[in-house]
Parts: sequence; structure tokens; C-alpha cells
Amino acid sequence: MGMHTFEVTTGNFQKEVLESNEPVLIDFWAEWCGPCKMIAPIVDQIAQEYDGKLRVGKLDTDTHGEVAMKYGIMGIPTLLLFKGGHVAARITGYQPKERIVGQIKPHLS
Repeated sequence: MGMHTFEVTTGNFQKEVLESNEPVLIDFWAEWCGPCKMIAPIVDQIAQEYDGKLRVGKLDTDTHGEVAMKYGIMGIPTLLLFKGGHVAARITGYQPKERIVGQIKPHLS
């Protein structure tokens, strides 16, 4: 986990993500995934910069695969932005920070 992100699990997904009053960006990742390691510092920067407007969590797909399957995660890294309990944006694969922010920022008001 980064300094500004929290761990998402099968057990806390409902409460921490679907029932959150703030938008929640989830990074679906795995330890063995090279692009996941490349995007991790970007995800942590976004968590820090949008603190108070956005919560950012990380879900290990090897440990919590049932959540990944439920949301059709076929490749990692995948970022899903949840707002009001629904997926508002999906970003698959490594993307530069500007592109990620460009897709999530419209949902933060």
C-alpha cells in the first residue's frame, strides 16, 4: 500500500467502496504484475492530491479475485472509479497520470 491508499478486500468492499459518500478509485493489481508496479506511485500521488475529494484503495486480485471477477477485470492494472456505488470510469492498463486524472476529475464534483 502507498502512504495515502487503503487496502480493499472482499470483506470491506461493500462498506468502504459501494457505501462510501466520496468517490472511490480502486487499483486492481497483483504482486507479480510489472505495469501494476509502474502505476502504483501515480495512484499514490492521485490519492494525496485529491485527499478529501477522492478515496483511493488497492485490491490484490490474487487474494480477492471474486471482486475482480464481479466487475469483469480481465487485465491488470485496472482502475475503477466508483461513485454512489456504481462504476463511473474504467481505466485499463498503464496510463500516464494526466490521462487518469482526465478521466476521474469530471466525477469529483
